[in-house]
Amino acid sequence: MTENDISFIIPVFNRPQEIKELLESFTKLSSEKDFEIVIIEDGSTDDCQGIIKDFNPQLTISYYKKGNTGPGDSRNYGMKKAKGNYFIILDSDCLLPEDYMQHVINNLNNNYVDCFGGIDGSHESFSDYQKAVSFSMTSFLTTGGIRGGKYKKKLFQPRSFNMGISKEAFLKSNGFGNIHPGEDPDLSIRLNLLGFKTALYSDVLVFHKRRVSISSFFKQVYKFGLVRPILNHWHPKSFRLMYYFPTFALIFLIFSIIELIKGNQVPLYIILAYMLLIFISSSYVNRSFKIGLLSIITSAIQILGYGYGYLKSSTILIFNKKNIEKVFPEVFFSK
Repeated sequence: MTENDISFIIPVFNRPQEIKELLESFTKLSSEKDFEIVIIEDGSTDDCQGIIKDFNPQLTISYYKKGNTGPGDSRNYGMKKAKGNYFIILDSDCLLPEDYMQHVINNLNNNYVDCFGGIDGSHESFSDYQKAVSFSMTSFLTTGGIRGGKYKKKLFQPRSFNMGISKEAFLKSNGFGNIHPGEDPDLSIRLNLLGFKTALYSDVLVFHKRRVSISSFFKQVYKFGLVRPILNHWHPKSFRLMYYFPTFALIFLIFSIIELIKGNQVPLYIILAYMLLIFISSSYVNRSFKIGLLSIITSAIQILGYGYGYLKSSTILIFNKKNIEKVFPEVFFSK
């Protein structure tokens, strides 16, 4: 596997500045830069065409504009247009470290799989809030290691902020579905069912900015929780007990409040101990007490938002499992 075999697939929606920063990180890669970059403008009103022209002498970029059909369909569109035999999918709010390509090529040549997932982390230039969100989204304390990190697992479900897929696997699976979020675990589960292997490449790192406010972060993780029971319904064998943890946490919080009213403080102490653990862990990882405190807030948002979405979706699916797209229109794009 060489760089010539690879095409990067990057959908973008109204975020030209992100594309500029991402392309700048491409120019700093310590590799030959013989790969192709495919950028798909997904119905943007504020496009990045002008920015891309500034990078054409340094990078091989293919640029396409289309109507707004969502990130999954835009990635499929880009993979159909791409020249490479292996596709690497990135989110527009990511930055690449200088050694990104060396790790990708080394893994593909020594531990080849038709679909890999990399990890994400925060860059030193990110804001304290972004670092706190990054901690909450990647820490074993909050996700159980399900999104990657150094925890190896079978049948890993790659995430599309940093994901590779072979052309063969794309063609046989028809790529991403129209659910969003959740289109990436859905695809990786279907790939496993087709006989393709997936794996975590724990040294393939991107810096993930996650430009989200507190309200948009809650909405994002709420949708993550909303789609997981749908994926469990579609793929029953993919269920894991850890998916229930945020919902258990939400129920336990309500129970703790009720017990506190009754005069029992023990459940509240358990919650405080968990928050202290998050504070200590994040403060150590980020070398900042401020980020540690912010991580308590972002972790609470993540766990409670996901837990609420999961509980709501699971309850609805008990009574209606037939018209899922009509029941949950907010997580489906029109085909």
